[in-house]
Amino acid sequence: MNLNIVLFQPEIPQNTGNIARTCVLTNCKLHLIKPLGFSLDEKHLRRAGLDYWPYLDIEIYESYEELRDKYKDGTFYFSTTHGHNYYDHAKFKEGDFIVFGRESSGLPDEIRNSDPEKCIRVPMINTTTRSLNLSNTVAIVTYEALRQMNFPNMK
Repeated sequence: MNLNIVLFQPEIPQNTGNIARTCVLTNCKLHLIKPLGFSLDEKHLRRAGLDYWPYLDIEIYESYEELRDKYKDGTFYFSTTHGHNYYDHAKFKEGDFIVFGRESSGLPDEIRNSDPEKCIRVPMINTTTRSLNLSNTVAIVTYEALRQMNFPNMK
């Protein structure tokens, strides 16, 4: 396993399906924090993930605290529009956790404030819109982390 991709209370099944597919093809584990805005058997989720679901390494948690308790020694990064560091300045390594927030509201303050130096962002122009699409952001940050690790076990 290369990285741990964490979705905090994802709301849109198509995004989670796309992210699941990215996880399979990059040898990353997907962690979902409840509540989810959809059912895991929802057809939109399955359609976006296509036939990759049997290959997905996935864990589901009742809360963010449950995840943190299980992986006390893990290195966590937080992808947020409030981050002061660009995502490519982080020093990713195998097994790191990258946490992404809800599509509608991002990560809660208490998660972001738990380690502000580990808050990273994808640069965007100043605009009235919120941010990039979640699945696009996950792909951008994941591939940068994998690039830093020299794309382990990837062709």
